[in-house]
Amino acid sequence: MKSRRHFLRSSTALIALPALESLGFRRFASAAPVPTPAKRMIFLGFGWGVTKESWFPDSETTGSNYTLPEGLAPLQRHKQDISIVQGLENQFNNEAHWGSTFYLTGANRYAEPGQSFSNTISADQVAAGQFGKDTRFTSVQLGSADAEKDGHGPGLSLAWNRQGKPVAGWNDPVVAFHRSFSDDKTPLAQRQAMLKQHRSILDTVLIEAKSVGRGLSKSDTDKLDEYFQSIRDIETRIAKEEQWLDVPKTQPADPVTEPKGEIEGYEEVKLMYDLIVAALQVDATRVLTYRQAGGTSFIRSLGATITGHNMSHYSPGMRQEVSELRDRKQSELLAGLLDKLKATKEADGSTLFDNVALSYGSNINSIHYLTNCPSLVSGGGAGIKLGEHIVKEKGTPLCNLWLTLLNGCGVQVDSHGDSNGVINELQIS
Repeated sequence: MKSRRHFLRSSTALIALPALESLGFRRFASAAPVPTPAKRMIFLGFGWGVTKESWFPDSETTGSNYTLPEGLAPLQRHKQDISIVQGLENQFNNEAHWGSTFYLTGANRYAEPGQSFSNTISADQVAAGQFGKDTRFTSVQLGSADAEKDGHGPGLSLAWNRQGKPVAGWNDPVVAFHRSFSDDKTPLAQRQAMLKQHRSILDTVLIEAKSVGRGLSKSDTDKLDEYFQSIRDIETRIAKEEQWLDVPKTQPADPVTEPKGEIEGYEEVKLMYDLIVAALQVDATRVLTYRQAGGTSFIRSLGATITGHNMSHYSPGMRQEVSELRDRKQSELLAGLLDKLKATKEADGSTLFDNVALSYGSNINSIHYLTNCPSLVSGGGAGIKLGEHIVKEKGTPLCNLWLTLLNGCGVQVDSHGDSNGVINELQIS
């Protein structure tokens, strides 16, 4: 192909001109366009609530000119990149220490007559249905080793599937590291055979189950349908495993060091945050939840000796001091996570922070107060207003926040849980 490059000639030299588009130069067509970064969602939840006297900003000062309270002070350098929403609650929550059970679902636990407990799909799993198709893990659920001591209540993670059943999580940083970044050394043929065997077992179970499906009562038929759906979910997971079976796991540009030994409390949360950034960086998943350690082990890692439950029943004095210390340390960790999200570059020059919608909070306020759930949002992924302090009318559904974030990230659902609309103050007009 004839070159379009221009030159200046003299009697003794030939000097190339710079590549000027006016002289016909065009960038090589072979340069592939940089893909638009994917949207991601991170849901961070903790038990035992917060110290209401020092975590919430003054409710009389809204907008961007509010002052961060002591419990959120470590986030000062990110003040323009977070928004705090007050007044949100889960109207059906009536368990004072269940900090995460209904956090992302807004469910009525008595919705099914005759049952003492029921739940519905969580916001993260709604997002995973759209964002999880092209990644190794449809979603990732992180947790802590002792959820009860961390004030979380029933469930295996923050996530609940479409049938309202708990979705299992990785409750240890070592497990999370290896599942995310370590390749299985088992020979490919053997892994394929194992998955084939699992499929064969599922087929046998389905045949047996269908054979007893005739003549059942309505209640039993519903239970059997739920059972069939669980089988279909397992089949979907097997199909996903087969799809990625021979694809090596990608390592992050800034590798995470393999965890060694038992890691608890403050360091556990810090490491889990590092793993979240790394998993997003390599596109292992686009939806993460973390039912994080914030109870007894966390408190003791700060040098205090009381339990998470005793701390949560604080009154002026040592217990409240420990509660306030925990708030500040949790905010310190969150600030570090935001630092990393802002420092991690995408292929198009933007950052992970620009493309993530992040939420942080608890399903309870403090002690036994269930109104005004602590709610903080950040990241540019949902296209919401940041740097704002918003106070909603008391009793506004917490699910309005999840609906706002889902819609902002392009997940077009009309409602979620008990939502009755989006939070207009967060939307950019």
